[in-house]
Amino acid sequence: PDDLIVTRLLLEGNDTGAPAEILAEIEALQKRRSETQPIREKTSGSTFANPDPPGTPNQRSAWKLIDAAGCRGLRVGGAQVSELHCNFLINTGDATAADLETLGETVRARVLDHSGVQLRWEVRRIGRPA
Repeated sequence: PDDLIVTRLLLEGNDTGAPAEILAEIEALQKRRSETQPIREKTSGSTFANPDPPGTPNQRSAWKLIDAAGCRGLRVGGAQVSELHCNFLINTGDATAADLETLGETVRARVLDHSGVQLRWEVRRIGRPA
């Protein structure tokens, strides 16, 4: 639901695999993620939703549309589009909420101009504009 905010979650696994195999799989996934996403940076995670549902033929990815629109590395104040993965906005250390909002809206406008796709924010933004 749109008005739901999860603050705590308990998950229980039921995998019956060997612990060593499970650990090796987890480590491989973490290594791949660290090579493809800016996990050591200050981000809110994936910023924009992919425009097409999973499994759609020729599914478009938000990061590819952002990259094609020339936004990789784009900056506004202390906010930057990640060089590693274009669908992450990074706080380089002194970004304000306004920097991040402006950068995100700039990316959305450039993608719309370049490809005709209206990206939808995936990050839940809360608060009131100044």
